Amino acid sequence: MKRSSFALAVALLLALTACSSADDPAPGSSAAGGAWPVKMSHKYGETTIPAEPKRIVTVGLMEQDALIALGVVPIATTNWLGEYPGAIGPWAQDELKTLGGTNPEVLKDTGGGPEFEKIAALKPDLILALYSGVTKEQYDTLSGIAPTVAQPKEYADYGIPWQEITTNVGQAIGKADRATSLVRDVEAKFEAARQANPAFAGKSALVATPYEGTFVYGSQDNRTRILTALGFGLPADLDKVIGDAFGANISAERTDLLDRDALVWIVTDPAADKTKLHADRVYGGLRVAKEGREVFIDEGEPYGHAFSFVSALSLPYLLEQLVPQLAAAVDGNPATT
Repeated sequence: MKRSSFALAVALLLALTACSSADDPAPGSSAAGGAWPVKMSHKYGETTIPAEPKRIVTVGLMEQDALIALGVVPIATTNWLGEYPGAIGPWAQDELKTLGGTNPEVLKDTGGGPEFEKIAALKPDLILALYSGVTKEQYDTLSGIAPTVAQPKEYADYGIPWQEITTNVGQAIGKADRATSLVRDVEAKFEAARQANPAFAGKSALVATPYEGTFVYGSQDNRTRILTALGFGLPADLDKVIGDAFGANISAERTDLLDRDALVWIVTDPAADKTKLHADRVYGGLRVAKEGREVFIDEGEPYGHAFSFVSALSLPYLLEQLVPQLAAAVDGNPATT
């Protein structure tokens, strides 16, 4: 659809929405006790949320977990991993059930941006795009539908830490204190894992995937932040190689980056991909491969989804499986699987 035609369609839809909502009940009073309006800064400026939001759409890919953990079910989410009903992962199902168990409508971003007309038809009063890469043009269109909070300017697109997703969502819905407490609880689990595994301290680690060669994740990626939060260090020149993105493909000349004390591979078939990687003369000759310091995570399984879908709800689920594998990787025994 041409831009002008699309803009007209959205404008007409918004007008119809305004007419149809004239008799809708007014939103309830703020749970934050008079905290409204709330002003939030982001990559494209500042957004004012005039009253407690009741109908929230998540254009960002992970905000639904923070909302559910804070007691709010969005009316629509954007699908990313796993094709789960409502785009709600298994790690969040118990919390969803306590809130009534109703799955949100699922939107799709097929590469052309959010489904603007569907979003407008849902009559949201808040759109969250924190873990996203929305452009200025997309943001302007979304803002014409409802107050929209885009990704922060301090990080690369899709680079906001899970802690800030949680606290930003908490601020937007008037539950800032509860969000801070939630972050503190999850960070305590990382602290417990570090205390139980002192061998992690001072060791180096990296996350990679065999995508179009070898793709490695940088310090601004949440998967990498899991490792550093557990006490691991990163290659000294990692971000110099990657640039300001969350990750990048590396050349064959920089395969040395992979030679870590622990190397986490995100793969489609752990056994087959391990065999293929070890058959490579350069990679197979690295100590990380010879000494079995690798952790292979199947990206198609819930565990793999949780490793990429880094949230206050997915992390406890993830750590139960990942920490023992990392401990085996750095135990100094090449025979350990």
